[in-house]
Amino acid sequence: MKIAVVGTGYVGLVTGCCFADLGNEVTCVDVNHKKVEELRKGVIPIYEPGLEEIIKRNRNQRLTFTTDLKKAVETSELIFIAVNTPQGKNGDVDITNVKAVAKGIARHLNGYKIIINKSTVPIGMGDIVTQIIQKHGPKNASFDVVSNPEFLREGSAVTDLLKPERVVIGASRLSAAKKVSEIYEPLHRPILITDLKSAEMIKYASNAFLAMKISFANEIANLCDKAGADIVQVVKGMSYDTRIGGQFLNAGLGFGGSCFPKDVAGLVQIGKKNGYKFRLLPEVLEINQDQRKEFLKKVYRAVGSVKGKTLAVWGLAFKPNTDDMREAPSLTIIPALTAKGAKVRVYDPVAMPAAKPYFKKVTYCKDPYEAAKGADAVLLLTEWNEFVQVDFQKLKKTVRRPIVVDGRNVYDPVHMAELGFVHHGMGRGSKTVLL
Repeated sequence: MKIAVVGTGYVGLVTGCCFADLGNEVTCVDVNHKKVEELRKGVIPIYEPGLEEIIKRNRNQRLTFTTDLKKAVETSELIFIAVNTPQGKNGDVDITNVKAVAKGIARHLNGYKIIINKSTVPIGMGDIVTQIIQKHGPKNASFDVVSNPEFLREGSAVTDLLKPERVVIGASRLSAAKKVSEIYEPLHRPILITDLKSAEMIKYASNAFLAMKISFANEIANLCDKAGADIVQVVKGMSYDTRIGGQFLNAGLGFGGSCFPKDVAGLVQIGKKNGYKFRLLPEVLEINQDQRKEFLKKVYRAVGSVKGKTLAVWGLAFKPNTDDMREAPSLTIIPALTAKGAKVRVYDPVAMPAAKPYFKKVTYCKDPYEAAKGADAVLLLTEWNEFVQVDFQKLKKTVRRPIVVDGRNVYDPVHMAELGFVHHGMGRGSKTVLL
C-alpha cells in the first residue's frame, strides 16, 4: 500500500518505519525541516531499540521523509495522523495539531482517501476530523475517517507494533476498516473492528486501567512499609491469580511518560464533558504524585539533612530503554534535593542529553561509579539493566556511605545487607530471613 504518516514523533516515526518494513511504500511527513533533513541522513531523534536498523533497511527505498504534505496526500491511499496531543489546561487533551493536519489533508484531497487517527484523541475526534474535511476539502469529497489507536510502550515500541497483542480499528464503514486491517494481516495478530467512538475509548480505558494497577500497588507498598510486609512478596502472591496477573503491579516511583498521566487526566475531563464525575481516576493521579514525596521522605530518613551532602542519582528517564524525560520522577525528585542544598551527581545510559535542559545544578557523570564517588547515598530512579548488574564491591569502595535508596525495588534487601549496604526500598518493610 501507499501510506502517508503525518508526524514523526515517537508514534509516527515508529509506525511509519515499521509499515515500510512490512513492504508498504511509506512517506513520513513533518513540518520540522531540520528533523526531516536529519532523518533523510539516517539521524534518529529518539532512542528506541531496533528502530535504527529498520530505518537503515528501508530509507530511500520504501521509506521517505518530507515536509511536502500536498504530495504525500496526493500519492497515498491511507493517511495516518500521528501528531502530538499534549495535555492542555485542566487536563484537557489539546487537539490543535490534529485539527491543523486534518485541514491540510482536506485541502489536498484528489480522490478517495482513508484518514486514520493514530494520535491519542478524545472520544468523538473522528467526527470532528470528518467535519473539518467536509468544510475545507473539495465539494462532495470522497473519504473515510478511521480510528486506529496505538498501544506502543517506549523501549519496546518496535516489538509492540510488529507483535501486537491486538489491533483495534474503529470506523463508520466496514469497507474502510477492512482496508486498514490489510496492513496488519501479515502480522497474524487479533484484529478488533469496532465503531469509531468505541475504538477511541479503548485506548483511554486501557491506559487508565494500567495506571490504576500501578497506583494500587503503590498504595499497598506504602501500607507494607508501615505494617512490616514486603510488597515484592505480596505482588508475587497476587500475580499467581490469573484474574489479577503480575503486570503493572510493580511498586516504586509511579508512572511517567507521555501516555499514562495525560490519558488518565484526559479521561477525567472527557467524563466531565459527558456529565460523569470519575471518583477513582483522580485518586490514581494523586497517589502517583505522592510516590515521589514518599521516596524523598526515605532519602531524608536515610541521610538526615541533605544540605551539603553528595547524592548519586542513577537514572533520569521515566523508564529504561528510552531517553524520554516526560513526567519522569527525576523531574520532581532532583529539584527538591538541590533546593535543600544537596550536591547531586547523575548518570543515565541514554537520557543525559535530553535531561540537560531540565537540570542545571547537577554534575553529569560518565558511569554509575563516577556518579557515586564520595556519595552519602545512591538513589535509584530508573531500573536500567546497567544498575541491576552493578559491581557492589566496587561501589562500596566508591561511596562515602553505603546507603542505597531503591526507588524501583531492583535490589533484594537481605542480599544488600549481606553486602554491607543499608537498603531502603518502596514497601520492602520486612527484612526477616526465613530459616
